[in-house]
Amino acid sequence: MSDHQGTEDLGMLLKDSLKQQSLSMRKLSGLTNIDTATISRIINGKQPAKLDHLRRFAEHLHLPMDKLLEAVGLNKGTQHKELREEIGDSVATIQELLHSIRLLDYQVTAEHVRQELAKYEQYAQTEEGNRIILESFHSKVKEVSGWGPFINQLHYMFSKYCDERVTPEDRYILGSALLYFILSADIIPDYLFPIGYIDDVIAVQLAMERLSSSDDSIA
Repeated sequence: MSDHQGTEDLGMLLKDSLKQQSLSMRKLSGLTNIDTATISRIINGKQPAKLDHLRRFAEHLHLPMDKLLEAVGLNKGTQHKELREEIGDSVATIQELLHSIRLLDYQVTAEHVRQELAKYEQYAQTEEGNRIILESFHSKVKEVSGWGPFINQLHYMFSKYCDERVTPEDRYILGSALLYFILSADIIPDYLFPIGYIDDVIAVQLAMERLSSSDDSIA
């Protein structure tokens, strides 16, 4: 589905919902805190909706998120399969995907993840953080159902985390990514597969970059 077709489908869905609920765009703006002009551009196909827009539309128009995602072309079975195969290839692919669907600012997301990793790095130095990693990692992996290179890297990181030869500094970096995967309140809900795991992929990539550039690299 082309971007143009996706915006048209979403516009029609929003127009119908507004009509059925006797809501104006101005009223929807008040409910969602999205500027009226932005709503108008989205409805008229002049601006793509970002994920945050879709979340607010779903909440205040009482529309299923799956239906909104389908309207922008992100909930088709064949598309899911293609994205799932592509997304684990590289961070470059992730960036291209995010740019093409225009739902998320990659740089903003990466910076947010970097800040969260800094917090989890401190937590990884505590007994509680260590316990959570050791006790919860495998059960969390099962929820993801083996998602390609993303999971392979996490398994690698977990094995290195458990290796007594790893320096404390590297263990804390590893722990930060593992804790992000296990505990983090995702920027994008995990049920929005495959895009729901993008911030986890970014967390893994950022941690691996730090490890590869450190003096005592585990790579």
